[in-house]
Amino acid sequence: MFRLVDETSVDTLKLSIEGREYDVPVGISVAAAVLLCGITRLRNTPVSGSPRLPYCMMGICFDCLMTIDGFPNQQACQLEVRENMTIEIQQGAAELLQQR
Repeated sequence: MFRLVDETSVDTLKLSIEGREYDVPVGISVAAAVLLCGITRLRNTPVSGSPRLPYCMMGICFDCLMTIDGFPNQQACQLEVRENMTIEIQQGAAELLQQR
């Protein structure tokens, strides 16, 4: 569904989405990386459980909330991918973690 426009000499890094490793281009957002990897949902809504994908890709709609490196409710469109990042689909509403 999604692919890079120019795939020549692209630096990549490894990350994990739902326990599976992927190589993705350096410098893209988590939301773009997930779409590029062919993932068909980023979260399920808390009310109906319906699957959601990024909509606005600029941090306004909150349809891209995911659990990233163990932290829920992260806007995937606003975070740049990092080496060895762990990304999980968020199931419904997530409890906020307290920072210590």
